[in-house]
Amino acid sequence: MNRRIVFYRVGQIMMLEAVLLILPLAVSLIYGEMKAVTSFAITIGAAAGLGLLLILPIRHYDNVMFSKEGFTIVTLAWILLSLVGALPFFFSGEIPDYADAVFETVSGFTTTGASLIPDVESLSKGILFWRSFTHWIGGMGILVLMMAIIPTDSGRSMHIMRAEMPGPVVGKLVPKIKDTAKILYLIYFGLTIAETLLLLIGGMPLYDSIVHALGTAGTGGYGIKGDSIGGYAPHLQWIIAGFMVIFGINFNLYYLLLLRKWKPVIKNTELWVFGGLIIITTAVIAIDIFPLYGNAEESIRNSFFQVTSIMSTTGYSTADFNLWPSLSKGLIFILLFIGGCAGSTAGGLKISRIMIMFKSVCNDIRQQRHPRSVVKVKIDGKVVDNTTLHRVSTYFILYIILIVSVFLLISFEPFGFETNLTAAVSCINNVGPGLGDVGPAGNYSGYSTFSTIILSCAMLLGRLEIFPIILAINPKNWVNKNK
Repeated sequence: MNRRIVFYRVGQIMMLEAVLLILPLAVSLIYGEMKAVTSFAITIGAAAGLGLLLILPIRHYDNVMFSKEGFTIVTLAWILLSLVGALPFFFSGEIPDYADAVFETVSGFTTTGASLIPDVESLSKGILFWRSFTHWIGGMGILVLMMAIIPTDSGRSMHIMRAEMPGPVVGKLVPKIKDTAKILYLIYFGLTIAETLLLLIGGMPLYDSIVHALGTAGTGGYGIKGDSIGGYAPHLQWIIAGFMVIFGINFNLYYLLLLRKWKPVIKNTELWVFGGLIIITTAVIAIDIFPLYGNAEESIRNSFFQVTSIMSTTGYSTADFNLWPSLSKGLIFILLFIGGCAGSTAGGLKISRIMIMFKSVCNDIRQQRHPRSVVKVKIDGKVVDNTTLHRVSTYFILYIILIVSVFLLISFEPFGFETNLTAAVSCINNVGPGLGDVGPAGNYSGYSTFSTIILSCAMLLGRLEIFPIILAINPKNWVNKNK
């Protein structure tokens, strides 16, 4: 393990977090929230101090980086980001328990949106802004942001991007990783601005427009109202729903559109499956809930909003789907697992993984009928290599083991089977709301400190897709020669 480059890069991330904290501090100043200003100022000092402690002792370091260094950097960075990022909540007294503050921050950075705050409207503007801003930072990835704005002299930064970007395969848009990171963040920033402007034009206040755009872009879903998005006008709900779809799509496709390469976008199978699932599920649920609303537009809007919110793993809500019929609730439960497209800011299993697993099963069945045939799994006409197939299978096994483990660990809580199971599934898939007591009208405040810590770990494992954390905590990676 090249420990020096690990500590140096993590130190850079802490310095970057200190810079990013200036923005919510400025918001608190604008609204005259001096207690929040003090909290952010102390946290900025803590983040910068920790960053310097990690960077200054390392005057020279070997620039060689392999996958184990990349995975370790990402894991340590996300853990420290969350531990330090929780300090404003704790110091301000708005979340007086530090374990709860860490849960809220981990949920923010992992873009889960699961909250344990019963009365979100009681929080100050600066704290609410930081809460939503963590979604935007974590959506595309803090280390991808670092590669976009901080000079890196390592030719192996791909290991960092591979560890942080969701999906079975991560590729470069252009030859240089730094340029790829810049392109991704420019698209990300541009879409965020576009949503903010549309919401503003639609009549939503400036502050509300910004925080909801940040939450939608990161597919996080922290709201600033007790009813999430339900209290806003229908046309604003349609705008947010539309952008939840947009941010659930692979960002590589947007780059191809900018280059006017329409053909590969139109032929992208993952995009068609993602869109098809949204349309079909929306139609079925809209028909199922029509008797509850008695209005076609309202039924379709609520159905479309909840389907896109769950599939993009954003977690905003306009209705309490706990009150919907069993069929609709069952479909919502299935959508908790699926997620968005690879290369998007959405969580979940990802459409591409599900496609690969489905085609692998079909091929295996076909080979049982014709043992001598040689059948390859193809996506968009390209053969999926055996390494990717193996990784997808291994990931799915670990994914199921993780869900079962988290569910069993929190099963002693005084909630029903439905609540505990969907809490585990929702946190691992970075969705936010589940069913029962953790549904859209509920929260996670009833869980004990132990379960809060378990669910926080589940969110991190889900966001980083298990492998980086497992490899980072492997003792064998740390006992090797320190370069």
